[in-house]
Amino acid sequence: MIRKATKQDVTCIAEMAIMMWDSHSVEELAEEFETVLDNEECTIYLYCIDHMPIGFAQCGLRHDYVEGTGSSPVGYLEGIFIREGYRKRGYGGNLLAECEKWAKQKGCFEFASDCELDNGVSLDFHMNMGFTEANRIICFTKRI
Repeated sequence: MIRKATKQDVTCIAEMAIMMWDSHSVEELAEEFETVLDNEECTIYLYCIDHMPIGFAQCGLRHDYVEGTGSSPVGYLEGIFIREGYRKRGYGGNLLAECEKWAKQKGCFEFASDCELDNGVSLDFHMNMGFTEANRIICFTKRI
């Protein structure tokens, strides 16, 4: 079952998200997800089996230029995660479809996402879900 997340779910979402975004703490992520849920231009969906969350997808609207798109706003998949043991069963695709449906209801004609250059699992997921690669970049920083 897929449902929209509520503020009562933020810790549960953060505990899954830390497996994906491990440079943060669970507390930081929970705080961020609470802010996301307060924003009408963002949403989070949970996939539950027998009332246990096994995955989530966070999406939002982007009004700035999104690589490879030609409209605004663009629906954007900010993150998607399915717990080990539940992967490759279509749950991620179902969450993505729910996000795309939400974006269409918000007036979007395009949907986008990204992944790290070395994340082959995410790249395969996106390609299998019908995304087209728009660009690859390497970002740089230096202290001045």
